[in-house]
Amino acid sequence: MPQNASDPPDKAVRLSEHTGTRAGRGFQDDFLDDLRDDFQDDGQWEPERLPTSGWRKVVLSGAALAVVGGVGTWAAVSDPPEPAAEPVRSAAPAGTPRQTVVPPSAESPPSRITVEEARRVHDRYTRDLSIAQATRNARAMGGLEQGLALEMSRASFETARMRGEKPASGLWPEPELLVPRDAGGTTGWFAAVSYQKGVARISEVLTATPDGWRATAFTADTRTPPAPLPGVATDSGGYATSLPENASGLLATPRQVARAHLASLESATPDPRFADGPWTGRAVRFWQQERARLERAGWRLTLSFRPEGPVRSLMTDDGGALIWYGARSTDLRQARRAGAKVALKGSAAVRTDGKAFARTASATYGRIYVAHVPPAGSSERVRVLGEWSEVLESHGT
Repeated sequence: MPQNASDPPDKAVRLSEHTGTRAGRGFQDDFLDDLRDDFQDDGQWEPERLPTSGWRKVVLSGAALAVVGGVGTWAAVSDPPEPAAEPVRSAAPAGTPRQTVVPPSAESPPSRITVEEARRVHDRYTRDLSIAQATRNARAMGGLEQGLALEMSRASFETARMRGEKPASGLWPEPELLVPRDAGGTTGWFAAVSYQKGVARISEVLTATPDGWRATAFTADTRTPPAPLPGVATDSGGYATSLPENASGLLATPRQVARAHLASLESATPDPRFADGPWTGRAVRFWQQERARLERAGWRLTLSFRPEGPVRSLMTDDGGALIWYGARSTDLRQARRAGAKVALKGSAAVRTDGKAFARTASATYGRIYVAHVPPAGSSERVRVLGEWSEVLESHGT
């Protein structure tokens, strides 16, 4: 789980004549001031600068939780045709923070875990997570998280250690759990979604593994207010519906949406199929500006965004899907001529001791997103509704 995601990323070029390392904000800084500062569209905004350490401290301290629940063609990122589940569209409007009840068919497959069992799993996870964070125990995190999420949490511990910061810790109040039945997807996972007014809306995914349940995804939206979430459709038993990565009946399959989003970021080209926001158009504009600044300084910027892990999807009450997906990104800067030096920022600057580099400078991030995919035939665009990013490593020469 994120510890220092409020840090500005290691993005903007800083020429050698500019003195002083611009370090990221720590836990002691005022959360709301950070939030207002981060959303000033002054050309200096940075995609990963959404403050999350502040909301995490508040939420972990016992804040109350609330229930939350296309344009163009997708041919460029199409997958081979596969049998797919067709989501059933309900009459409920999109964007409502509630759950629409969809009666299960007689053939509804069982869930892997009951809602009551999922709550016990989640309660145990949050308790043990608090202990691991309080002691900055990276090894203990291996019993709580898996995959990219685990790598990101351990990286955040290392960054906190190098900064001399104390990780946030504490127990969470009871969240709303979304436990899926199967519809050609998978039932070995469930989601938890929470909202604290003025702080954040968060979501996480816990997945069944051979070693037990592990957290595999986490996202946050710290905007005030956050963009509305679509309601998640549930049956009369209180279970959601899991969809496969190639689910039909949507504006595009969950896998296609994830790949298209990452392709837009990698190419720094806006995709009109996505609604503008901090993790779509605004991030693209940042990369365009960053590339232009680097080129003026005699440097070249190369971006890489690669999918990481499965795409998890739940049917929403508008017949669309709420999806979670991960990525590993690298931004590499290379000098084309001798002259200006480049220094990284935020967590990557911590990892490189705030040095300025004359030849290369790079940062690799783990990223996890949550997005709403509208149903087929909808005039709505895909909305990316939250993100968690963490620097994994940074280097320079």
